[in-house]
Amino acid sequence: MVKSAWALYTEYGQDYLENIQQLQTADDTEPIILALRERCLNEKTPAMLKKGMEFLYINGFYEDMDEMIHKNRTTGIPSNHRWADVYELMMYAVKEDKSPYLILQQAEHFPTDEPELKCLLEFIKLNAYLNMNRFTEFGNFLEKYQHSLDQVNDWMLKHCFQLRLYQIFLYYHLMRNEVLMARKFGYRLINHAYNDRAKINAHIKMGLSYTFESYEQGMSHLQEALKLAEKRQLQKKIHIIKNNNIPFLSAHFRRVEGITTVDKAEQAHLEIAKGNNDFAVDILEGLDRETPFRVYYLGKAKHDREILLRAYRMFIEQRKDFFFSRLSLQAIRDYAL
Repeated sequence: MVKSAWALYTEYGQDYLENIQQLQTADDTEPIILALRERCLNEKTPAMLKKGMEFLYINGFYEDMDEMIHKNRTTGIPSNHRWADVYELMMYAVKEDKSPYLILQQAEHFPTDEPELKCLLEFIKLNAYLNMNRFTEFGNFLEKYQHSLDQVNDWMLKHCFQLRLYQIFLYYHLMRNEVLMARKFGYRLINHAYNDRAKINAHIKMGLSYTFESYEQGMSHLQEALKLAEKRQLQKKIHIIKNNNIPFLSAHFRRVEGITTVDKAEQAHLEIAKGNNDFAVDILEGLDRETPFRVYYLGKAKHDREILLRAYRMFIEQRKDFFFSRLSLQAIRDYAL
């Protein structure tokens, strides 16, 4: 059964994925994904070794990537070597072993005529641009990417590349304060991705997208993200959701009963929601690094228009974040400053 599932997945691509959606519930897809992961790790044919790296990467099996990269390098086939180099570059970004600038430089000077690698390199470059807050490069990416994607004939790879694009669009549109567009791609990810990591990230961003609208809808997405993270035992994600995302949304809507966090800035945010502004100021002034959120919390605790405007400028200038920059403007209006 596993072998036939793998064959269907790789030979029929989208049709197989659509059949999974029709015949399997969300909870039942995990065994198939895990079986396909094992099939990837045991694959020996050069073409499938390359596809296997994309399958493992898009499904969040980062711990297996070094092994698959090594297997591609030992084939003695130049194309497999190039694919291994590209995925190694991708993993530098995941592990944060290299700066976005260095990753960008390597991607820009990587020689290849393979359409699949051209797509992957465009993703690497765009992620580097986004990490450096260079959003003006987004339009150039779309033109180059679409040209390369049109040359890709493999349905499995096209599906995976489409999921990558949804992730980027979700992030980009939310930062640009284009909330409805962001949610459009968030729902596409949630409905079409079989990677729990991708779904977790989508639910987190979807939850935060309701910061200025609805506590209930925002928290529903965050709770779903937490449920998936606990199922996969992703401790870093669990920590972030419990100590950053949930406390942030709870404090913002002043729904703080039973909410705790080990994050000092979010502790201060919770104290502000409780009306303990002086205590919040003491916490924030004891922190050694300014961030837009911390400056916003300080301005909110002090009811200080100038500090809130400084936070607003930090969101825009440091993060190019037009969505969360609205926090400062909302506080200024709320306090009639």
